[in-house]
Amino acid sequence: MIPRSRATGRAFAYQVFYRLPVSMRRRLVRLATPKYIVGAVTLVRDAEADGAGRLLLLRQPPGHSWTLPAGLLQRGEDPVVGAARELFEESGVRLSPDRLRPAVPNAVVHAKGWVDVVFEAEVPASTTKLTVDGAEVFEAAWHPLDDLPRLSRATANLLGRYGIGPRAGEAPPGPSA
Repeated sequence: MIPRSRATGRAFAYQVFYRLPVSMRRRLVRLATPKYIVGAVTLVRDAEADGAGRLLLLRQPPGHSWTLPAGLLQRGEDPVVGAARELFEESGVRLSPDRLRPAVPNAVVHAKGWVDVVFEAEVPASTTKLTVDGAEVFEAAWHPLDDLPRLSRATANLLGRYGIGPRAGEAPPGPSA
């Protein structure tokens, strides 16, 4: 229970706040709330794979480990549109946003101030041409889920939340991740 004097103070503060112009209220909220960088990630599986399946992974600079197709959203961009855009830019796989479905969980909040909005899709690997630019992405390839290559820490952590890879079944990383 909130003490009466504190409740009265809060009520007064809200009355003052809601009498302010909308633009000023927005500015105050932006100052007082946490800031996050928002990215979109796509888990693309091979629709033709047998057994555990295969996942599309990218090798990006510096080239020591593999990652998922992902990138930052542009200002005002719908996450599913950003995911489709990044997938095409990084791998050459062009899917319309309506072919991407939200993963469960759809949003992963990381300890260091960023949020990944995650989507899933299946495509037939045998007829899907992979194209990379050689600068942002060195290589794109399909990898068996039961024999993944060396993953970046962020990718291993994210895949672990979906029961995939070396971190599958582990508790989500804490604040030091």
